[in-house]
Amino acid sequence: MLPNPLHPAIVHFPIVLAFLFPLFIGGALWSIRRGAAVRRAWLVPTAVAAALVVSAWLSVQTGDAQSERVEQVVDATPLDAHEDLAEAFLTASAAVAVLTTAGLLGGRSGRAARVLTGVGSLALAGLVVRVGHTGGELVYRHGAASAYAVPTSNDSNHTAALIVTPARDHQRRAASTSDKQ
Repeated sequence: MLPNPLHPAIVHFPIVLAFLFPLFIGGALWSIRRGAAVRRAWLVPTAVAAALVVSAWLSVQTGDAQSERVEQVVDATPLDAHEDLAEAFLTASAAVAVLTTAGLLGGRSGRAARVLTGVGSLALAGLVVRVGHTGGELVYRHGAASAYAVPTSNDSNHTAALIVTPARDHQRRAASTSDKQ
């Protein structure tokens, strides 16, 4: 049985792969430098790059599929910012995957592609941090998870309490502060 919502379960794959990718590249470059066959050593980063693209694509697809429901509780601006960054990450991942594949070549062109892949992998790690940060803000700051919250039969106000928008959060803090005075 798949989790519902599926998007939060899927998004962790590209995050982890984006951070592991530079390590696999470093290991492959080290192996090549020590005399390993280029194609054999570079197959691992190539496979990781492909997995990164597939997982990023799945993340974008599941996010799109669930965005309508989240739009009911979150303003469009932060949601659109997250979607735009996620799509940019997918595009960048695909571009770096093509570059990674070029690293399978021998000679100067292959060597240049491998070095550029290393630089690109670091850029991907930085970009995935931004995507993850905006996703985290959607959940923890803008209350996106409340779109999937199920009220209990004991608490009729449960749903209203779960939807925490910045304005409602500010009102709650102001009320809490005035109660303490």
